[in-house]
Amino acid sequence: MTLPAATRRQQLRFGGALALGAAGAVWPGVGMAGWRSWVGKAPRALDVRPVRSVIWAEFLGVNAQLQWFPADVARQQVERLKALGLSWVRLALHWMLIEPEPGRWRLDATDRMMGLVQSAGLHSVAYVVGSPRFASAAPAGADYADKYPPKDPAVYAQRLQLLARRYPQVDVWQVWNEPNIPAFWQPRIDPEGYGRLLQPAVAALRQVSPDKPIAMAGMAYYSQMAGREGLMLDAMGKLGAYQLKLIACYHPYTAEPEGAEDGARDLLTHVPFLNKGLRAYGARQIWATEWGWSSYDGPVEEQPLVGEDGQAGHTLKRLALMATQDFDRVFLFTLADLDDPRVGPRDKRYGLLRANGQPKPVYLALQRFLAICGPRLDPAEPVSIAGGMPPGLVSISWQRPDGKRLWMAWAHEPMSVSLSGVQSGTWHQPLGGTQREVRVEAKSTSSSGLTLDVNTDLQILVWTS
Repeated sequence: MTLPAATRRQQLRFGGALALGAAGAVWPGVGMAGWRSWVGKAPRALDVRPVRSVIWAEFLGVNAQLQWFPADVARQQVERLKALGLSWVRLALHWMLIEPEPGRWRLDATDRMMGLVQSAGLHSVAYVVGSPRFASAAPAGADYADKYPPKDPAVYAQRLQLLARRYPQVDVWQVWNEPNIPAFWQPRIDPEGYGRLLQPAVAALRQVSPDKPIAMAGMAYYSQMAGREGLMLDAMGKLGAYQLKLIACYHPYTAEPEGAEDGARDLLTHVPFLNKGLRAYGARQIWATEWGWSSYDGPVEEQPLVGEDGQAGHTLKRLALMATQDFDRVFLFTLADLDDPRVGPRDKRYGLLRANGQPKPVYLALQRFLAICGPRLDPAEPVSIAGGMPPGLVSISWQRPDGKRLWMAWAHEPMSVSLSGVQSGTWHQPLGGTQREVRVEAKSTSSSGLTLDVNTDLQILVWTS
């Protein structure tokens, strides 16, 4: 997502303001009724059932811009990442910066980054985006040639192949980034044009590493196409792209952790619908290669201002939700804030770390969350709530391999909830780093079970069933 200021994305609303229901796309085996069901007006209870087990080291990755930092700061960032127990990074290679003129490569910083990632034992996915002027389809005199695709897809494919040979340690190559929005594809969004870029790129990469996975570009948001109806991921399916056995990727940025603003809570309607369609097209893996929130102070650019505490709270709730869905891997954006004049205020502050490598509240909260969860979580039977699910509550049930049960919860407004059959446990507050032992008092005459005060932040109860 982060590029020099001249190539930042143009505004494309990521909430209810974009009428997905009118997009006109129809997934294989899914009728238009599915689209119409995406409408929601008020916060509703979400009793979320995980679809599979989650191993955090494999499921959660982080975007990183290590080449833009001094070597010692980049090393510190990698150590902070490893301290979370994570092992995947997503790396951006900006073609217009690493080859500004034909054959004139500037790869020193990229070499250092790739060497650092390899020596740290991390897995990586790398994408190449941004046409240099000599290769761009931009008309003569256009201000930003990098926003246009290459005029000759074969040239891009040859460069990808060269980079794949130079960096054999990269586990997955991703072809371009967000071609469904104007910041990365001018003058108009063109699925067929991206298809013409994709096919020779895939062929070139498979000549170098026949057995390595290849990822389609991560589509912005739910892959809505700026300036035209439909979804880019659907359009690529109709063009036969998934027959190339690619990883399907998108970037579900939203105003709130649960989805669009105004309490629509539509993430868990949009994501299952979209992923069901991708599986029907034959997608073998589905990745969310970017998501997150900036802690920037303004001026407001697309994302509402949430500050550092809001960034931490939103990130934990979104991660808890995404872990329950049909994603094979998700990449948080991003590892560290940027102190670079080439990027705007919003794009500078997405980091888990400050630009000097020190942890922000979001890093510490994520570290606590992962420690409470342990390395692996398995789906569990939903907790039983006395009186049923109250409006506004989010409830997720898991089990650790050690037999401990976990209940993740938060609410639109503070409320008290009684868990039937639960007598005691440890009530964790990952944001603040506190915890307390809770139990049904012996003198209580209530048979409803343990009563807990649930607030608007993610909390986790751990107990033995």
